[in-house]
Amino acid sequence: MSEIKQLVILGATGSVGMSTLAVVALHPERFQLFALTANTQADKAADLCRQYQPQFFVMADEVGGARLTDLVTDLPTQVLTGKAALEEVARASEVDMVMAAIVGAAGLAPTLSAVNAGKVVLLANKESLVMAGKLFMDAVSAHGGQLLPIDSEQNAMFQSLPGFKIGQPLQELGVSRIWLTASGGPFLNRTAESLAQVTPDQACAHPNWVMGRKISVDSATMMNKGLEVIETAWFFGVPGEQVEVVIHPKSIVHSLVEYIDGSILCQMGSADMRIPIAHALAWPERIRSGAPGLDMRSLVDLQFQPVPEGAFPCLELAYQVLEAGGLAPTHLNAANEIAVAAFLDGRIGFLQIAELVDRVLQGLPNGQALDLDLVISADQAARELATQLVASI
Repeated sequence: MSEIKQLVILGATGSVGMSTLAVVALHPERFQLFALTANTQADKAADLCRQYQPQFFVMADEVGGARLTDLVTDLPTQVLTGKAALEEVARASEVDMVMAAIVGAAGLAPTLSAVNAGKVVLLANKESLVMAGKLFMDAVSAHGGQLLPIDSEQNAMFQSLPGFKIGQPLQELGVSRIWLTASGGPFLNRTAESLAQVTPDQACAHPNWVMGRKISVDSATMMNKGLEVIETAWFFGVPGEQVEVVIHPKSIVHSLVEYIDGSILCQMGSADMRIPIAHALAWPERIRSGAPGLDMRSLVDLQFQPVPEGAFPCLELAYQVLEAGGLAPTHLNAANEIAVAAFLDGRIGFLQIAELVDRVLQGLPNGQALDLDLVISADQAARELATQLVASI
């Protein structure tokens, strides 16, 4: 029997956090919850405290923290408040594993804190690698931690690369290309002209996955896939031209690895985040995830197709900033977060998301991502410019 692991879930109230809790609940003999964290959802956080009774619950928002404290006075859970507390629980000496599931740039600092402390980090926060890929991967190497991918696509690649270790050149394993699958989102077969008036609810209606609204919009624009291209390049140490996106509307094959002998390995499964989460939690072992299995007898046609040329400008922008390097990916991520928020608030149209991101990239000088302060400054500059551009529309 494996020893009980102390787990921190950064972003426990989000979709990945909730799925992680569902898997952990199946295996009380393996995992204990040292800390859960959330941003502002105090009522939902209180429900989690009552159900799971972690040792600590961290609210990044001060007001939310005060409310949560009032709601759980009868429980043993200790409430901590503020962004510094997120980093503190992520690097606590008692902790074995950290699920990094805070969405967006807000997850970078606590995730990097866990990496610097040599923890096993389950990475669902792709923005950490998009914003600060070299800094992040250098920290993994320097501090001896283990990084395991949670995004279904990168997890599929990891499972299709037996023997792979962080920092190992893929040519040593005989890899020629990585195929990153994309569902195409809700607007795959729509013309650009027909998307001008789409609503946030339509953009969030993903055909296969149940996700938060921000990542759902990213899926509709395929910016999410662009961020995953950048994430893949850093995680597996490959150039962008070795990562090819292919449309797979059924979301059954979650990515593929092609080898120089012509073999292609892939990972298949239902569209359920509990599968990659369970894989990473127990790696290198296997445990039950609670997700339904596939009935292979019912899979008639898996359907793959190329990405329609020119249909997803956000994906093209991601490839461009990956090639440019430096702070360009940081600018891309920050501008996209502002643009998506503006779209969800009804302040800009769907097609203006890519236009706004492109204008920010053109409006800011690139530079080298030499340290975290420079990355944070670049992130802030891109947000400020994007906010100004939204206000001018």
